[in-house]
Amino acid sequence: MTDSTTRDVIDLSGSPAMTQPEAAVAAPADVDAPKPEPIPAEELARITDEIIVQLKTVYDPEIPVDIYELGLIYKVDLEDDRTLKVVMSLTAPGCPVAGEMPGWVHDAVARVDGVNKAEVELTFDPPWTPDRMSDEARLSLNMF
Repeated sequence: MTDSTTRDVIDLSGSPAMTQPEAAVAAPADVDAPKPEPIPAEELARITDEIIVQLKTVYDPEIPVDIYELGLIYKVDLEDDRTLKVVMSLTAPGCPVAGEMPGWVHDAVARVDGVNKAEVELTFDPPWTPDRMSDEARLSLNMF
């Protein structure tokens, strides 16, 4: 049996969040399980703002700029069951804190009221480049 659920994709660029349909195959045990209610837009906006605040508390120890402004956060999804999924990268695969930084990000976003569970995935596809940095990061690093 095929069912359709929605997932809130948080646009961290300042645009309103989008809801995207996602096809799912219901397992027999899921047929009678109640579906989580979609997160109200006002609450989603608050959660989005708090996620950004928390991401800005995590710094690459070798660069005096937070990971959000560095452009290390590739994707943030908040599902209706309030599971937050973050896909991030590092400035280089050999980063000395490669094993620790995803945990720092997890701990930061898990503090957000309204997030029931946080998952952080590390990726190097596509590889990070300085082009992903915000103007604020460039200014802080005198890269203009």
